[in-house]
Amino acid sequence: MDILTEILEQEDVLVLEDTTDMRELVVYNDDVNTFEHVINTLVQVCRHTQEQAEQCTMLIHYKGKCTVKLGTFTELETMCTAIHDRGISADIL
Repeated sequence: MDILTEILEQEDVLVLEDTTDMRELVVYNDDVNTFEHVINTLVQVCRHTQEQAEQCTMLIHYKGKCTVKLGTFTELETMCTAIHDRGISADIL
């Protein structure tokens, strides 16, 4: 095995390790929270634009859930807690 092949294989492994740790922050629909509350939460907690938050909120309402953010567990944990603190159901998958 030449050095170039070895380097490329190592890079493939590093890329695979980086991408396999990605998780989804999923928000679920309920009959309690208003559209406005969910939109404001997504803007404040997930740093969505107003348009992104509105689109996610519509998906949450009509599909029952929506992935609102991708990241590592560590990155999403604080956001998930903040969403829970606002009375909205969410999980990291």
